[in-house]
Amino acid sequence: MKKYKILIVEDDEVSALNLEISLRKNGYEVVATTDNMLSAINKIKVYTPDIVIIDIALQESADGIELANLIREKYHLPFIYLTSHSDDHIIEDASKTEPYGYILKPFDPNSLHATLQMALYKYNHEKQQEASISALKQEKLNLEKLLYHNNHNQPNIKFADGYCFDLNVCETFYNNKKIRLTKKENAFIKLLVAHIGLVVSFDQIIQYIWDEDNATQNSVRTLVWRIRNKLPTDIIKNVSGTGYYIE
Repeated sequence: MKKYKILIVEDDEVSALNLEISLRKNGYEVVATTDNMLSAINKIKVYTPDIVIIDIALQESADGIELANLIREKYHLPFIYLTSHSDDHIIEDASKTEPYGYILKPFDPNSLHATLQMALYKYNHEKQQEASISALKQEKLNLEKLLYHNNHNQPNIKFADGYCFDLNVCETFYNNKKIRLTKKENAFIKLLVAHIGLVVSFDQIIQYIWDEDNATQNSVRTLVWRIRNKLPTDIIKNVSGTGYYIE
């Protein structure tokens, strides 16, 4: 298991010490312990922790919630709350900061470990999704550039026999008549037109058309079946188990 770095922000010395002992036993690295907001911000800059544990009511004030807001908006780190409060108003205010979990005092070491693992897993998963979406957006931008470049910056791309794809409206035409396709169906045609003569794999199609949705190869096959029923001629070729192409 990766040795995650943790910052503890707790103004009760006994609770802070118990947290530190429990965390170290479970293989975490406690980079620092502090009891106030200003010190916590400085230690975040110095130690760049993987996650922060924050007492909601630092020094009997709302500093814990204020600190959490700052961590979320400026430092983009995951954090979980440590609290002995059950007051609905406090919990409601704390929830608005979108914490990755809560630990109730007195805490149970096993629950603490489980809460941290779930928080870290959720945070890392979110970062992976963000990276995937960012890469997909870049890939789509590159596809647009490729289409315009290959067509000498002209928006109307002619392909097959009598077909045309209009980049301005992202629609497919046959003999100057628009073919009524859905957004996903036109996206599929666009992808194949960008790679004329080359096989576009199932994975490429899924990533381009469905983004982060849970599509499968059968989803692609169903899409192609619907498109073929709408096209005047059969221009979509398939390579069994690999993907599709247009000559």
